[in-house]
Amino acid sequence: MRLSPPLRAALAAALALTALTGCSSESGGDDARYATGYGSHEPLAVVGYPSTGSLGIAQEVVWQIADGNARELARLADDHEMSAPEETAANWITAFGKGANGKVTAEFYDEGSVRQAVVLYFHGTEQIKHINVRVVGGGKKEKWQVVMTEPDPAQARTVPPWVPKKPGELGSETPL
Repeated sequence: MRLSPPLRAALAAALALTALTGCSSESGGDDARYATGYGSHEPLAVVGYPSTGSLGIAQEVVWQIADGNARELARLADDHEMSAPEETAANWITAFGKGANGKVTAEFYDEGSVRQAVVLYFHGTEQIKHINVRVVGGGKKEKWQVVMTEPDPAQARTVPPWVPKKPGELGSETPL
């Protein structure tokens, strides 16, 4: 049986994804979820210097907001003592869901080896969202998560005064 070029390409991509995720360890499910998210969303425009981890978590935050998936968004939360992931996720989806479905620029501030401030610019709605991401855990259990401490809807829309109106205006360094 002869396969059409598009069908061959789709099968090759599926086999490659299966091979890659099948060879990974505990994070196989995370790798597959990330690959699916990457393939079904517009990639972020990036300003500044993200680490692999800070870029990955910022992308996932935008994707879950765009998809309106509060449960998955809350799952990305750092669970420190002031965390309110379910309420925060709902607030972020309500506030930024429309903008997350369009072009988004993420500006990464300062050095990002263990934590990083990220400003998301939602171009279609001209909205701005500041988030903080950081490494949680240690050793083989280390992973990037997002701080989610905004149970009040007004908090979700608040932009710190130092955040510029356009990406790159501060040279990706916080003035604090």
